[in-house]
Amino acid sequence: MGNSIIVALLVVVIAVAVYSTVRRIRYGSSCCGGKDPAPKKIKVADRNRDHYAFSYLLNVEGMHCSNCAVRIENAFNEGGQRWAKADVGKAEVELLSKREETEEELCRIVDSAGFTLLSFKKY
Repeated sequence: MGNSIIVALLVVVIAVAVYSTVRRIRYGSSCCGGKDPAPKKIKVADRNRDHYAFSYLLNVEGMHCSNCAVRIENAFNEGGQRWAKADVGKAEVELLSKREETEEELCRIVDSAGFTLLSFKKY
């Protein structure tokens, strides 16, 4: 009787581990991609840094995984006038823009992506 309970528990633990592994392989392991595939990355058409006259460094709260980074990059890259690169480890976004940006506009974009703008620095 005792051995059958141990075997049953072992089978349940193995089943949960296999299910979790398959789910991570299929959807990626992230904080915000639990049931959905990773968001498709919006690629910037103009990749010449010289075409972007303005540079900003944004400190962003709430980025925890690569899906978070893609979501915030997509929020900036979708218009074609900006090029963003997020660094989850530093909680920063390097933003290149073809026009001068206001802190209010950048804050609105960050908020719409589901994050919080902590600081904004033009360089």
